[in-house]
Amino acid sequence: MTDPIIRKYSQYLRLERGFSDNTLTAYQKDLNKLLLFLEGEGINYREVTTDQLQTFVATLMDVGITTRSIARILAGVRSFYKFLCLENEIKDDPCELLESPSRGSHLPDVLTIEEIDQIIASIDTSKAEWQRDRAIIETLYSCGLRVSELCGLQMSDLFLDEGFIRVHGKGKKERLVPISHTAINELQKWFEVRADITLKPGHEDAVFVSLRRGSSLSRITIFHIVKTLCQAAGIRSTISPHTFRHSFATHLLEGGANLRVIQEMLGHEEIGTTEIYMHINRRRLKEEILLHHPRNAKKNTDA
Repeated sequence: MTDPIIRKYSQYLRLERGFSDNTLTAYQKDLNKLLLFLEGEGINYREVTTDQLQTFVATLMDVGITTRSIARILAGVRSFYKFLCLENEIKDDPCELLESPSRGSHLPDVLTIEEIDQIIASIDTSKAEWQRDRAIIETLYSCGLRVSELCGLQMSDLFLDEGFIRVHGKGKKERLVPISHTAINELQKWFEVRADITLKPGHEDAVFVSLRRGSSLSRITIFHIVKTLCQAAGIRSTISPHTFRHSFATHLLEGGANLRVIQEMLGHEEIGTTEIYMHINRRRLKEEILLHHPRNAKKNTDA
């Protein structure tokens, strides 16, 4: 941490807040997680927005950090931005409206097949990037990718004739994932557009690139694309790129896929991580029973 204001913040925690060495080290480590994330996205920490911080929270969840640990990390982030406001380094606190993930056994949101079709149908075909965005949504849903895996996808990772893609997952572990004919079709159409883009050196192999800059898309850009498309489709619940991964797994399970197969497709090390989709499946089954079973249906009061 060479930035003078960050050194000053450490002194503030030690001298004015009276933090112990262990607490101070923990706060610095948690703040460093944010700073590394922002550096990777090319964002100055003084100019960060609430939406970008929310994306940071989503990426922490994406890599499997627990809600309790995320709450602790955000406590440090909020402390840092309050300090910046006190020092007049920034005018407004971007953490003021920042939401923390709810604790407890929260089950992730899942889209229905109809909602996914609705999102794809809402893509504005008058915009230059429409075909790329269709390919992004289809690939996310068809392959159950993490947003980092989608951003890191390379042309050399695609084996479309064989119906597979190679995914570089957590811990640099690779896995082969089948890809649907629909996603292949959308990718091939996108490649026709991509062929006319001047690609930035070092980004020639990236599957999804910016039409204007010719560089690979960042995680924040993917989050923004998904958010914009969901709003256009009239879906009010909070949807992120990871929601398509949850939907992919849940729909596979509902279709009769083996849990071990889903584990392999998602790249989970432990079967326990995949078992959350069993709970989602039971929840949806309960909702269907309550809605449609004759013993639960409301009686006709007109009789």
